[in-house]
Amino acid sequence: MLYSVNTVIDIFPEYCYFYYEIKMKKDQKSDFFDLKEIILQKIKKNGGWVNCHAHIDRAFTITEDNFKLANKYRHEKWLLNAELRKTSTTNQIYDRMSRATELLLSQGVSVCGTFIDVDPDVKDKAIKASQKLRETYKKDMTFKFINQSSYGIFTKETREWFDRGAEYVDIIGGLLKSAAGQGDEYLDILLSTAKEKKKMVHVHIDELNTPDEKETEMLLKKILEHDMEGKVVGIHGISLNTHRQGYRKMNYKLMKLASFMMISCPMSWLDSRRSETRAPIHNPIAPVDELLKHNIPVGIGVDNIADIFLPLNDGNMWADLKALIYENRLYDIDEAVKIATSYGRKTLGI
Repeated sequence: MLYSVNTVIDIFPEYCYFYYEIKMKKDQKSDFFDLKEIILQKIKKNGGWVNCHAHIDRAFTITEDNFKLANKYRHEKWLLNAELRKTSTTNQIYDRMSRATELLLSQGVSVCGTFIDVDPDVKDKAIKASQKLRETYKKDMTFKFINQSSYGIFTKETREWFDRGAEYVDIIGGLLKSAAGQGDEYLDILLSTAKEKKKMVHVHIDELNTPDEKETEMLLKKILEHDMEGKVVGIHGISLNTHRQGYRKMNYKLMKLASFMMISCPMSWLDSRRSETRAPIHNPIAPVDELLKHNIPVGIGVDNIADIFLPLNDGNMWADLKALIYENRLYDIDEAVKIATSYGRKTLGI
C-alpha cells in the first residue's frame, strides 16, 4: 500500500526528522561553514581533548535524597560529601571513575587530570581505585591524578593523609578555602612539598566571584617566594573578573614572572549566586581573553559530573568549550583548539 507524504508524517513522525536531516545534508553546499565541526576536527588532529580538571571519584553520585543539598553554598558542599567518602567502597569509587572515563573517551578525550579525595574520611580508597583505573585504561587514556583534602592540612590526621596523597599522585592538589584564614602557611606547605617531590601544583583559587577574594595574587607571590615558576596552575580564578582593570593587569605581570597557568571550568560556574557587591560587569569565568593576550596558557575542564556540586553537569567537553568561547567572545579558532589540547597538556605537565 502506498501512503502520501502527509500520511507518512502523521503515522511515522519519528522518521521524518531523519528524512529531513539526510535531505538537508544532501542539499548543503560543500563549502558550508560548520564551525563546530571545524573545531572538533582540529582538536582531533591535535591529539584529542584534554580534560584538565575533574573530580571523577565523585561522579554520578547525585540522588533523589541528596539533590536537596544542591542549593547549598559551595564551601558547605565540600563537607557535605563526608558521608559519601566514608561509606563508599573502593569498588564503588572505581565504578564511578570508570563510568566517567568511558564518558570522556566517547567524546575523544585522550588526557584527563582529575582530583581524587585523600583524607581521613575516604583514606586510601580513591588511591586504590585510581591505580586500578590507570591499569584498565592505560592504552586509551593518560591520567594525571591530583590529591584533594577538603578538611585542609592543619590537624595531625589531615596532614598525614595529605602527605600520603602527595606521595602517590602525579600533581599536588590544593583547596585554598580549606585553610580557613591560614592561607600563607597552607601555601607554604603545599609548595614546599611539591618542590621537594619535584611535582606540579594545582590550586583551587578565587572561586566565589567576589572582589573580596585576592587568592590569585597570594598564590602568585608564593610561587615567586618558593622558586616554583612554571610549576603551578590555578583552577577557576573567577574573582579576577570582579576586580578593576588595573588590579587585573598587576596580576598578569605577576603571572608572567611566575610562568603561571590557569584552568577554566565554564559550565561549573554558570550558577554563581546573585550579589549586591559592586564590581565591573563581568561573566562568571576567569578573564580568559585577557589571560591569552598576556600569553598565559589556559586549559579547560568539566569539573564535577552529576554530583551535589553540579547535579546537571553531564561532563560534555564541547559544552564547556562553547561556554568559554561565548563568555569571553573568543572567536579565534586556533586559540580555542589550543585551550582544548596543547595548553591543556601544558597545565598537566605533558
